[in-house]
Amino acid sequence: MAATPTPRSPTPSPTRPPRPLHPLHAILLAFPLPLFLGALLSDLAYNASFHVQWANFASWLIAGGLLVGAFAVLWALIDLFRTRAPARTRAGLYFAALLAMWVLGFINALVHAKDAFAIMPEAIPLSAIATLLALVAAWMGYSRRPPRETA
Repeated sequence: MAATPTPRSPTPSPTRPPRPLHPLHAILLAFPLPLFLGALLSDLAYNASFHVQWANFASWLIAGGLLVGAFAVLWALIDLFRTRAPARTRAGLYFAALLAMWVLGFINALVHAKDAFAIMPEAIPLSAIATLLALVAAWMGYSRRPPRETA
């Protein structure tokens, strides 16, 4: 009689999938993209109309994006140190994207601190790049796969 093979349990993979975002981290990550996008749209409205209030809106939106983004950057930094070696590259790229978004947003805030008529050559590109970096960071943060459940 032939021996029947015994079913094996699946072998654990050497690399575990990254942990899903903590719910509070996910909430913090949700704010910079719409705030920086609103600043970009306000800059475009100011460029079209030269109503000073649009520049003020952009300044406040950038300040809000920086405030909430700073907490998201801090959380990503802590996660970077807590992440094990296989997933550390992705966590490092995520942290770098958030940090670049924050630094560029800070530079954009300094530009918007000038007189409204003096912000225009650099305000739109800075707001566009900060928005793009916020989109990349949100994409990277929310695209983490949750761990698979085993039955």
